[in-house]
Amino acid sequence: MTIDTGIHKKAGLAFTGLATVLLAGCVTTSSPTTGGPVSYGDAKAVETVTTDLGSTDIQMIAEKMTQSLIQHPTLQDLIKKRQLMMASPVKNKTSEYFDTRLITDTVLTQLQKNGVRYVIEGEDMQNQVDELRRQNQSGLYDKSKSVKMGKMQGAKFRLDGSISSIIKKSADIKDVYYKMNLRLVEVETGIVEWSDEKEIRKTAKR
Repeated sequence: MTIDTGIHKKAGLAFTGLATVLLAGCVTTSSPTTGGPVSYGDAKAVETVTTDLGSTDIQMIAEKMTQSLIQHPTLQDLIKKRQLMMASPVKNKTSEYFDTRLITDTVLTQLQKNGVRYVIEGEDMQNQVDELRRQNQSGLYDKSKSVKMGKMQGAKFRLDGSISSIIKKSADIKDVYYKMNLRLVEVETGIVEWSDEKEIRKTAKR
């Protein structure tokens, strides 16, 4: 039996060329806005592009607050008794616009990884109510297989907080001081069981 080595060589070259094109496409792409190459970076890398609140700041705030809160006896008791917590949106008292829910969600995610159970609120609560009504009042669902109204559970504690800033400028320097506060409030009594703060200062030459 005779093997045509020329065919095999051509097939190998074609496969190599195709693989090269595919690999090249995975490494870099072009931005539709700038036309330049786009690449992935380290999401945990320190971000110092501007003095504005950035991803590194949010990560530091969430880590500091989570470690402090987890170590508090009230939260340890909450976890042990499987009580529920909720979180109100962090109030933005700075002159910048940014989504404070990024901070709240990051803190809640870290707390849940440590055993904390929390209930939804705000916009998510409206979605929950809409789904309950759809299953119970629309007539579209089998009553024996739909969830029941009146089974939601209230939170024992509420997490809230705020972030504020002080900006100082000179001819050649801009200095921004951020202060983030969080507190854990018992819903029934209004007693603040825990509170902590995280300070960040960022300076840039103008």
